[in-house]
Amino acid sequence: MNRPCFLLQRALPPADEPDDTPVPDEANALDLPTCLLCVCLTGSVYCEEISPDMTTVPTLPKETAYLYARFNKIKKINTKDFADIVTLKRIDLTGNLISEIEDGAFSKLTLLEELSLAENRLVKLPMLPPKLTSFNANNNRLKTKGVKANAFKKLTKLVNLFLADNQLEAVPHIPESVRILHLQNNNITEVNKDTFCRSNDTYYLRMSLSEVRMDGNPVILSKHPDSFTCMKVLPVGRYR
Repeated sequence: MNRPCFLLQRALPPADEPDDTPVPDEANALDLPTCLLCVCLTGSVYCEEISPDMTTVPTLPKETAYLYARFNKIKKINTKDFADIVTLKRIDLTGNLISEIEDGAFSKLTLLEELSLAENRLVKLPMLPPKLTSFNANNNRLKTKGVKANAFKKLTKLVNLFLADNQLEAVPHIPESVRILHLQNNNITEVNKDTFCRSNDTYYLRMSLSEVRMDGNPVILSKHPDSFTCMKVLPVGRYR
């Protein structure tokens, strides 16, 4: 016996009455699960140039190891943003509007090796995780007072340190492990015997440091010849 088939549809209001049924709009788009808003592959999340504007760090899958959230409008990094994602090895937040990072935001990321905060609006750096091998804070608004004296001291595995195009007045403490150091286009006015070398150890050699850029700073490097005696290469910069 054939039974009639009924197609269920939403009841429509009469033509002379408004339809008050809620319609999803752009304001609600960021309420979508992260892997609908972004691209999620095994262990990697890509949230780049999201429209509508992404202004906060999205909720990440627990197993995320690599986050690429470049060229959005994220303004602040909170402690809770990465608190439960201890598997993270790389975070790239290049090209956002970040002006503030809570000091414990990266403290639980014991596996984090690469962190890029380039092209943001930072005036100070947060506490950084100890296993970083690469840190990029190019093109921010950093001044020396916003970089703690021991900001990089405990980063014994750091290889690449990029702090170009900021407003630093002095060279921060550079770990022994660093090979590539970019400090160009800051406001550095002087260096001394302890900036890269050790004034109390004439036999000290800094063999790891193979590239130092200090061009675009006011400092005239030729006035400080004793500051580079331990290095195998001279910094790029002004010599006259």
